[in-house]
Amino acid sequence: MFPLPKHVFLTRGVGTHRHQLSAFEYALRDADIEQQNLVSVSSILPPRCELISRTVGTAALGPGEITFCVMARAETNEAGRRIAAGVGLARPKDVAHYGYISEHHAFGMFEAETGEYVEDLAATMLASTLGIEFDPEAAWDERKRVYEMSNLIVDTHSIVAAAEGAPRGDWTCVVAAAVFLFTPAV
Repeated sequence: MFPLPKHVFLTRGVGTHRHQLSAFEYALRDADIEQQNLVSVSSILPPRCELISRTVGTAALGPGEITFCVMARAETNEAGRRIAAGVGLARPKDVAHYGYISEHHAFGMFEAETGEYVEDLAATMLASTLGIEFDPEAAWDERKRVYEMSNLIVDTHSIVAAAEGAPRGDWTCVVAAAVFLFTPAV
């Protein structure tokens, strides 16, 4: 059984290349997580898992390390096609309770709307587990006020990578990730 992660950081990247796999590699390089053996996990932010900066997080990683993350990835080889990948995070006020991480990969969405969408997803999942009553059809701003007034959700965050497909049929890849660390951050 694995221990619980102690820290999490958010990162994003964009890569372009004539080969699809190389575009993904360049996106991981841009996100500064290309040296890890990434393992995708689902959407739970462990209790007492501290959000740290990308700079601190990447400094704590070692080449070849098995690294768990929640990742969103989108790619296209259609010139001008808009792609986006986003990760949202919602943390409860009670640090002994778990939070949520959401991921979304999209075509046609812009960075700001993708960020709002993934924050909304994460906060809505957390709110439903905390028993916060809300109208699921209400706009994000309205639900966000309800969540804040409940005093049960401390905050939400998001990170998004968005781009338009490169010309000449080259591949463009965008990634966004919440990366977990088991060891103390530097």
